Amino acid sequence: MTFKPILLSLPIAAALLVAAPANAADYVQASGALSFASQYQGEVFTGQFPGFRSTLSFDPATPKAAKLDVLIPLAGTTTKNSDRDTTLQSSDFFSVAKFAQARYTANGFRSLGGNKYAADGTLTLRGVSRPVTLTFTWTPGAKPVLAGKATVKRLDFGVGGGDWADTELIPNEVAVSTRVTFAPKP
Repeated sequence: MTFKPILLSLPIAAALLVAAPANAADYVQASGALSFASQYQGEVFTGQFPGFRSTLSFDPATPKAAKLDVLIPLAGTTTKNSDRDTTLQSSDFFSVAKFAQARYTANGFRSLGGNKYAADGTLTLRGVSRPVTLTFTWTPGAKPVLAGKATVKRLDFGVGGGDWADTELIPNEVAVSTRVTFAPKP
């Protein structure tokens, strides 16, 4: 009789272990780059968002449980062209005086096969929140790397309003790319 509770509890314990979700690893950004590319009157230019910070909770075995949070200070945005950089700070573009930062959050990733994933997240820029999908490759290791790309439709966020809204002058679609090396969260 004393063995019955043990025998009954072993299958229950085994079932709980199998059903328990894997624990995601929590990461902080160790280093990284966040850049964008667009055109002005047909001339391609690129820019950087220095000072951005990312946190990540991710286990490739359970991508739907992942969480990504990226804070992007806008004041330091640089294209290595002082006139363009000043214009990007203005109310016609990022409106840095009113909206000092942008934020990208994603809860749950989709596996695309291999080490490729999609994060269907939300970008908040100039007080406007819209869905943006980041597709990325995950390179596991002691310091894993997330390398990804997204397309942002600037006019959806009111970036480049007024005379700048002309898509012949500046395309609506802006290519964004990132490469972040993560470290385990302390």
